[in-house]
Amino acid sequence: MQRGPLLRLYLLLTHGFPLIAPALLRKRLKRGKEHPDRWPEKLGQSLVPRPDGPLIWLNAVGLGEVMSLRGLITRMAALHPQVQFLVTSTTAASADVFAKNLPPRTIHQFLPIDAPGYRHRFLQHFRPDLCIWAEQDIWPGFVSDLAKRNVPQAVIAARMDAKALQNRQKFSALYRDTYRPMRVITAQDAIAAKHLNALSGRDVPVTGSLKPAAPALSHDPNSLATLETALAGRTVWATAPSHVEDEAVACEAHALLRETDPTALLIIAPRFPNRNDIAENAKRRSKVELPAAEDPIWICDTFGELGLVYRLAKLVLVGGTFSDIEGHNPWEAAILGAAIVHGPRIANFADDFAALDTAGAAEQVATPAALANLLQSERPATLAQNAESAITTAARRTDDLAQQLIDLLKGTDGR
Repeated sequence: MQRGPLLRLYLLLTHGFPLIAPALLRKRLKRGKEHPDRWPEKLGQSLVPRPDGPLIWLNAVGLGEVMSLRGLITRMAALHPQVQFLVTSTTAASADVFAKNLPPRTIHQFLPIDAPGYRHRFLQHFRPDLCIWAEQDIWPGFVSDLAKRNVPQAVIAARMDAKALQNRQKFSALYRDTYRPMRVITAQDAIAAKHLNALSGRDVPVTGSLKPAAPALSHDPNSLATLETALAGRTVWATAPSHVEDEAVACEAHALLRETDPTALLIIAPRFPNRNDIAENAKRRSKVELPAAEDPIWICDTFGELGLVYRLAKLVLVGGTFSDIEGHNPWEAAILGAAIVHGPRIANFADDFAALDTAGAAEQVATPAALANLLQSERPATLAQNAESAITTAARRTDDLAQQLIDLLKGTDGR
């Protein structure tokens, strides 16, 4: 691997990371930002046993990115029955939710900090046969060490907007060296491909989002059965994962809906469950409270239960689409048969919403009145039905990507 001056400087600086990393992690632990039992994994400690056989290591930064890997892993597992999978991420929420939705033959660890000793312990222990960097997260020290070990690497479904490109161009030589060892680089959309072309000096193809190919989110069957019984005969819809702005629109639309459908129930599933500023008198999932017949709103304020919410709701207002969050993943709800509705702010998932909108599988609303009118129409059933073909079409590109990556593992990629 070629090491220019910036990469050599970065690698030199990583020798100093252990001087501050333990104290920083303990400080974050006290603030509830690290996993209480597993944070030493970020120091390359407390590693789970390496599974036998070929091992593919996939890294993604957070909850949404990790969950999107499940469909790709499932496809690669089917193509290569002996291969095992290691997934790393950095956030506590990603570990907790992913544990409930593990693909076949898959284990999870937290990604160690990019310091020489931590990298060595991790790589010496797991000895990956292929490394896949997903979406945004890529660490030059790990890339360099893997290249020394002749481990093939890939960057897949990369996302890079104009602001991200501008920030990275300040260190363009470092990124050029970091991307150079990659056998495969793919982008989620044409904009990201253009930016990666400029940064890596490579012709980067668009393979789309991994999210439409992901399996349905898991759920507790007993909880679902109990709630379906309690909510029988009611119009149930949701906003998830929600933020304050989404909730304001949803609550106003729900008040309008209940003027003609007084049994309707709105489920609010906040992106950050430990909030106390949502519908103060509403019953909460975290308190093991079921919605009664007279309750207009129920708050599902527990992590990892969107699979339950999406199975109950006939329509989902996707969260973040009325705020500067700029949207969340719409595919998870669509895969479970919910009609998809969103506000105007969707920059983080523009291509995903565009694919659904074009297929007549999602609809944008601007006001609570428009949302209430939609809920009272036959349109949600049509949106949900159209989503089936949109999901199938969007997932095909992940089939091709899975084969390309397995070819890398087998050494049949033409190199």
